[in-house]
Amino acid sequence: MAGAAKAPDATNTPPFETEDLRANLAAFLDAPFQDPSGQAVRVGHYRWGVYAFFDYDGEPIYVGQTNERLRTRIRRHLTNQRTDAVAMSVLDPFEVFEIEVWPLPQFEQTDKSSKEARAHLDALERLITQKAVEESRFKAILNEKDPPPGDLMVGAPPSYRARIVSDRVFELRSHPDFRIARRALIISRLAQVISERKVQGGLRRVLLTQAKRIEWLAERRYLALGGAASVAVETEDEV
Repeated sequence: MAGAAKAPDATNTPPFETEDLRANLAAFLDAPFQDPSGQAVRVGHYRWGVYAFFDYDGEPIYVGQTNERLRTRIRRHLTNQRTDAVAMSVLDPFEVFEIEVWPLPQFEQTDKSSKEARAHLDALERLITQKAVEESRFKAILNEKDPPPGDLMVGAPPSYRARIVSDRVFELRSHPDFRIARRALIISRLAQVISERKVQGGLRRVLLTQAKRIEWLAERRYLALGGAASVAVETEDEV
């Protein structure tokens, strides 16, 4: 019939939240960053740098580094799910509310094999990881592995931080019961992964951290709704 709505089964576009994430992530990665050269460079164009993800409470949840472009690495985490962190249910893209990046413009033309650039990148990842852990209420983040060791110490360069969640998606995902349900789903997947294979201690540390995070969220929700006073008392007919 002319003018009839297209059947949902025949739609050829991804779900709204998927499209929204891609659009907001593209806007983040295309944001101008004031380069020391005086030019405004798109933040995702930098090859060398460190990045951190934050959840809906502002909690740091994951820190990583790259020398293949910030755009490539961050998109790999949050869109096509081809990273171990997502595949192993260490990182849930649905939990990422904000991203902060620390580009290293001085190494933009440096080859990946450069020991100097590599040492600086590792040192910066150690610094940002330490900062994230110290600022976390749980004194832990969800990285399966610790940053590469080393003696070099560096300062944090200028960074860029912004949210990648629209108001509409925030309304959908920020509800505490949704977040508890989602976190329970991820921790169950992670526990299943651990039960099916021989894993290193890092994954078990992530499982413990996730357990603390869901307990805190569930307790906060319970207390906000009245705590013990909200629990019904059995009647004689129910005993």
